[in-house]
Amino acid sequence: MKCHFEEHIFLRMKAYLILGILCVCSLFVFSQNLYQAQNSFLNHEVQQNIDEWSMKNPSFEFHSSLKPYLSSFLPAVSDSIGSKPFQAFNCINFNNALKKTTDTVAFHRLQSSPILHLQTGFDGASSRIVSETFGGAHVKLNVNPRLTFALTAVGGRVSYPKYIDTVIKTTRVIPGLGRAYRNKAGSYDFSNLSGYLSYSPNKFFNFQLGKDKRFIGDGYRSLLLSDVANNYPYFGIQTNVWRIQYNVWYAWMQDFSLYDGSQRSLQNKYGTFHFLSLNILKELNIGLFENVVWQGTDVNRVRTFDVNYLNPVVFYRPQEYAVGSPDNSMLGVTISGKIFKRYQLYAQVVADEFFLKEIRARSGWWANKQGWQFGAKNYDAFYVKGLTLKAEYNEVRPYTYTHGSVQQNYAHYAQPLAHPFGANFKEFLGFVNYHKKRWSVSLQAMYAIVGKDTAGSNLGQNIFLSYTTRPFEYGHQTTQGNKTKIWQGDARFTYFILPKMNLRLECGYLHRSVKDNQKYNLQSPYVYVGLKTGLYQFYRDGL
Repeated sequence: MKCHFEEHIFLRMKAYLILGILCVCSLFVFSQNLYQAQNSFLNHEVQQNIDEWSMKNPSFEFHSSLKPYLSSFLPAVSDSIGSKPFQAFNCINFNNALKKTTDTVAFHRLQSSPILHLQTGFDGASSRIVSETFGGAHVKLNVNPRLTFALTAVGGRVSYPKYIDTVIKTTRVIPGLGRAYRNKAGSYDFSNLSGYLSYSPNKFFNFQLGKDKRFIGDGYRSLLLSDVANNYPYFGIQTNVWRIQYNVWYAWMQDFSLYDGSQRSLQNKYGTFHFLSLNILKELNIGLFENVVWQGTDVNRVRTFDVNYLNPVVFYRPQEYAVGSPDNSMLGVTISGKIFKRYQLYAQVVADEFFLKEIRARSGWWANKQGWQFGAKNYDAFYVKGLTLKAEYNEVRPYTYTHGSVQQNYAHYAQPLAHPFGANFKEFLGFVNYHKKRWSVSLQAMYAIVGKDTAGSNLGQNIFLSYTTRPFEYGHQTTQGNKTKIWQGDARFTYFILPKMNLRLECGYLHRSVKDNQKYNLQSPYVYVGLKTGLYQFYRDGL
């Protein structure tokens, strides 16, 4: 325990030193900037602004399904979204004088955005006050418009409502933020670093080396790859030719199956991801996704990154058969269409296993591991400027994302890489947002039916169990097991103090209701108020 404590203290001191330096760098005034190699912020508010811009300005060059976006594909976003808060690349400018480059974009060599998150509230389920206090900074160093280095550092102390705290106690991880270090006060300390080095030699290619997240799809959730889990190191290549965008990235992830609180107990796992996006029309896009995840160590040998998966254009099912691989691969399709510059329809299909014969038989074979998503968005709904409506449906069959070896499941840092529910669920989502000048009102509702395990049986929801422990071969149905019904609503009022910085005062009411077939009943009301910049995205509607 002493070793673990000393390791924790060292990590905290290092993180706080970096945070201190970055926060000092964040005390200047804001300025707009556009570059070839910068990433947009991975944030729902940014995404909504960009969605609305792309809806009104469709093009063959812009691809909406893979996030974060490169700045070179968003040259007109800032002008289009005008006074809306937190535009795609707002950052503090350290150079008083603007320099014009040969590419005619404004060039600021050093930029920074402060990160502030102060929130307190009352959790009715545990009858206690909970609070979130953390901060940091996001810094960009633009060597030139084609080469950018970015670093984000945050850290602090947090406590959460009971339903989130239960997850943290079980996994010892704060969802999306990394390891949780419990302190004497009963709250958690954490620190988190992310960043990237991005180089665009021309308009066709971008190369990135970093530690961050990616998101595939046009919805609130993704069944292919989401930003729910913690950051992971990666190397990525993006190619843009004609109406096609092709992405390949190689990732180094970590498995928590044997985690005992120390760094050395984490097991390495690796992944390769391909995503091909084609704009058939300016208003119609289709994407093809594939990936493979494999463990770094198994019972027979120690493995590092498998060179067989370095091929940037291969399809992995044929490749796996060729090398006799037992690794975990998956395929997916996305489609998105825009109508009348106000409506967007989108869908996803994921296939972890696909045997047409068994699907046609409708026998509920356990290895029919698929999921699908359908969604719609309406901007300026009912011709009311600033009113946005969204609806989404997600369904994933049992055992999807699982593997015979738990270390090769579709997860990283004790969190799913796709949907936070794992598998074996049906989910309905609804969103209403109205924004005017410096204030906004948003309503978010979620209803889900999740089939949890009963009496220790593996019925396919928990992706951290091996599918070899399934109780039977046929007759598996989505939401089988202990049907758990989850209702969650969140009503929030926001006033933007400094819109370009996204500094806002926020207050709201969240209510969560969980009931199952075994008469479990949890009512979790939560009232909160906060002052924050909102750079970090944290999901409060997982299991």
